[in-house]
Amino acid sequence: MKYDKLIFELSKPGRVGYVLPEQNIPSADLSSLFDQSLLRNEEPALPEVAELDIVRHYTNVSRLNFGVETGFYPLGSCTMKYNPKINDEVASLPVFRNIHPEQPEASLQPLLKLYDETATMLSHISGMAATSLAPFAGAHGELTGLMIMKAYHERRGDAKRTKIIIPDSAHGTNPASAAMLGYECITIKSGPNGLVDLASLQENLSPEVAGIMLTNPNTLGLFEEDICEISRLVHQSGGLLYYDGANLNALLGIARPGDMGFDIMHMNLHKTFSTPHGGGGPGSGPVSVAAHLADLLPNPRVVNENGHYKIVENKQAIGRIGGFFGNFLIVVRAYAYIRTMGQALRKVGPYAVLNANYVKEKLRAFYLLPIDGHFMHEFVFNGLIDKSTGVRTLDIAKRLLDHNIHAPTIYFPLLFEQSIMVEPTEDESKETLDQFIAIMAKIAKEAISEPDCVKLAPHFTPVGRLDEVAAARKPIVNYRDYAKQV
Repeated sequence: MKYDKLIFELSKPGRVGYVLPEQNIPSADLSSLFDQSLLRNEEPALPEVAELDIVRHYTNVSRLNFGVETGFYPLGSCTMKYNPKINDEVASLPVFRNIHPEQPEASLQPLLKLYDETATMLSHISGMAATSLAPFAGAHGELTGLMIMKAYHERRGDAKRTKIIIPDSAHGTNPASAAMLGYECITIKSGPNGLVDLASLQENLSPEVAGIMLTNPNTLGLFEEDICEISRLVHQSGGLLYYDGANLNALLGIARPGDMGFDIMHMNLHKTFSTPHGGGGPGSGPVSVAAHLADLLPNPRVVNENGHYKIVENKQAIGRIGGFFGNFLIVVRAYAYIRTMGQALRKVGPYAVLNANYVKEKLRAFYLLPIDGHFMHEFVFNGLIDKSTGVRTLDIAKRLLDHNIHAPTIYFPLLFEQSIMVEPTEDESKETLDQFIAIMAKIAKEAISEPDCVKLAPHFTPVGRLDEVAAARKPIVNYRDYAKQV
């Protein structure tokens, strides 16, 4: 059923949803309490809606939201895994919810212990020596990691290293993060197998290269088999290895970036460690480093001194990158997830890899697999095998919405014209995967027998195809502006 666009215009003069109690404060007293310039000359132009109408409105709107709890969400590169409710329950406890960052250390000891233990567990999982939980998101973690890389070279008096090597299979935010620090980005092409071309890497290594940013597995879902040789070559040239943790979920229980030779990495708690993901936040992008870079991690630090936890400032650090201790309640959720999983955390990577390869093998008869091989947590199709009717990747994505399945990542990576990147995660059952496979196969057949059905999709969603460019460039954020257009 299509959604009535007029449902957002519910205001009627005289309708009342809530009445504030009368305050017997003389107007003369009020004028002394507030700066006169802050007082309104007229009533604010707010909607006038009865409580029942507003409750129904928001209840109905909430049913239009799509999330991992309402349907399958195979969004490649983003690891949209289920967030167990116990994580939210723990983070909602008053002891966590009602704290203030300016409280004295003595009143924060259990919380600082949780913070320190989370950092220690992440260091162990990543194979690194030390971790900071300060960054507020993955991209913020990237920036922090590159700041550490830059400080490392500058403090060695090696200021000529102004370039960063980034493979074309890297995560999409890498070039932006490097550019923000003034680095020149050097893109190296992938080989025919979808992996870093060693010859191209060697050609671009020089005393001007500060390091390389790698996503491993890469954005195609392929593990960089030559990672040890890549590490040797980059280190031999004086550079550092930066690990983008966007795809870390695939490695849990299988491998650790630190053991591969990486010097710096960030992790996405909202991907790998099952904290809320979407809506622009809240995120968390902890940064882990090898021992020789530990002093550069941002302040403030939490230090365990014989069971007493202290908040300290390290003079060698790159400084502060944000307020206090990052998104602490997200850290609490990640802590709860890791503790709850325990040794079962070792099964995450293997199950994610199994699910992805199962879906890939079942659908390769309908969708073009540009690179054959064993993938890890995700894989990429290049549209339909039979493209004769002109059905595009976008059409397939829109048609999936009719079946209450969120579309995979489309048109990324940019290596292929009609990319469809699928990541099922370890959470999904075989029944869910089989349903997805059957629907994807059905759409592929519809593309041949009823191409217009796919090209005009979606048919059963609240709204049809939108002008996404106009929505991004000319957003309507005020209900009165909306009312003028309906």
